[in-house]
Amino acid sequence: MDKAQFQVFDDQSDAATCAPRLAALRDELTRRGLDGFIVSHADEYQGEYLPKQAERLAWLTAFTGSAGAALVLKDKAAVFVDGRYTLQVRQQTDTALFEPRDFVAEGPGGYIETQVPKGARLGYDPWLHTQAGIETLRRSAGKAGVTLVPCDSNPIDAVWKDQPAAPTARAMPHGAELAGESAESKRTRIAEAVKKLGADAAAITMSDSIAWLFNVRGADVPHTPFALSFAIQYADGSADLFMDERKSSPELVKHLGNAVRLRAPSEFVSALDALKGKTVLADAGNSAAAVFDRLEQAGATIKRAADPCQLPKACKNAAEVEGARQAHIQDGAALCKFLAFMAREAPKGELSEIDAAEILEGFRRQNGALTDLSFDSISGAGEHAALPHYRVTRSSNRRIHKDEIYLIDSGGQYPAGTTDVTRTMIAGTPTAEMKDRFTRVLQGHIALATLLFPEGTTGAQIDAFARRALWAGGLDYDHGTGHGVGSYLSVHEGPQSISKKPITQALMAGMICSNEPGYYKSGEYGIRIENLYVIGEPKDVGGERKVMDFEALTLAPIDLNLVEPALMTTEEKAWLNAYHAKVRETLSPLVDAETRSWLEQATRPI
Repeated sequence: MDKAQFQVFDDQSDAATCAPRLAALRDELTRRGLDGFIVSHADEYQGEYLPKQAERLAWLTAFTGSAGAALVLKDKAAVFVDGRYTLQVRQQTDTALFEPRDFVAEGPGGYIETQVPKGARLGYDPWLHTQAGIETLRRSAGKAGVTLVPCDSNPIDAVWKDQPAAPTARAMPHGAELAGESAESKRTRIAEAVKKLGADAAAITMSDSIAWLFNVRGADVPHTPFALSFAIQYADGSADLFMDERKSSPELVKHLGNAVRLRAPSEFVSALDALKGKTVLADAGNSAAAVFDRLEQAGATIKRAADPCQLPKACKNAAEVEGARQAHIQDGAALCKFLAFMAREAPKGELSEIDAAEILEGFRRQNGALTDLSFDSISGAGEHAALPHYRVTRSSNRRIHKDEIYLIDSGGQYPAGTTDVTRTMIAGTPTAEMKDRFTRVLQGHIALATLLFPEGTTGAQIDAFARRALWAGGLDYDHGTGHGVGSYLSVHEGPQSISKKPITQALMAGMICSNEPGYYKSGEYGIRIENLYVIGEPKDVGGERKVMDFEALTLAPIDLNLVEPALMTTEEKAWLNAYHAKVRETLSPLVDAETRSWLEQATRPI
């Protein structure tokens, strides 16, 4: 199998660029009368993935992780990362200039309270922080006697001489056969929701909401088909869509219809100004502080509420659910070919982590429907598998050795749906401990997959089911158990989740969630088993309340070489055998003879 040529694995960035860039930024801050600046990893749309133009944190610090921040003062600077990137940040940045700090335990707010001098003027870009985020930072600044100063323009942009241009990829209509509902119908629904909340309009700034609301997809950022833009949805059903005209086409204009006014992005601010005297719905947790600042200055009444598109978007309709099923069948066939390949080749000890990730992408691209990966693949062997969010680079890449665990967490973007799957395999013979831990993780996965739960149940209320078998052995994992997934949209989607965090959003029919318990032995190996599931409609099982269940979307064998059947109950074995029978029946016609022979053995009953 040829390797794919499309996947980009960021190598260690050149830390030598940090000194001149930091010096240039400090000069610019002095010119503006600022004592420091907060550098966020964000764009004005607050998305998970950024266009190259918005990678200001990476430009300044050379750190290329998907989350983080920096704070620059006249005499020192810090870069904040979470536990995923503790090693990566030290590999990439110049730690003599940027001190690595804990984003979760301290973050910029904690740093302001203890490290920024009283009386300092600390700048920030109000388009790159949410309103809720800035309010949190203001509280920290108040404690420290520090003044936060919103910048009219980003000082990094002033010194980034070769900053890439903003993306202008063509925006495309997302067909009704895939969306399952017309954009006009969605706008009518959201307009009614806005009206019921007593508002005249809603500022829509989340890219996945805009993509869903207008049935539009694009290619402005990696891994997620967004056409970056802003929108204002009015209570009368009409809307303004602020999108670069270079992304438009006659086809798109026709698709949007007469009730949608396509306007230049530069007009968004003046459109907010025009809402003077109106009540405007805005999401403080997801919209830029600049949006709130502008509405307040214009004299609008701001009604804080969740983005009205988020919950309807999360509850997939029948067409979207069927699309997800079909996307997972295509994806499953590719993953099956990959797992068969790995079963043959990995024990030889010649494949590297990058080799494996590129080979899987190659299998995915063979089906002709893949538009992109849904995120940067997590491809880790041995001790790297023990890092739940490890991202292989050219400098960290290692070979997969015989008798060690290999973990691959990956996914694809297909027009019909978005996939996300993790499989853990043994390249040879596992230890008894590995089998014990893997089986406990599998038991947790099965416990959640087979759960029936009443309407109104939250993810926080069922999270413990996935951990019970691990807890019984004095074990646990530190990440969430499940996240929402979009329909040819974000691989991480709210408002639902399954975790220890007390999220109050109930799980609802049509939501797609991951189920991914794990176990990680630091410095040795890691295990995770992840499928996506769709929540079924409430049904009567003869009791007093209707209950919902999970339907498996992901189709891929679970490595039986790591399973210890003696630990499993009869019911758990029955689930695994039934799941494998469905995998075998569905995928066998879609794979080659060699893979089909392997699949028969890989899905044998236990």
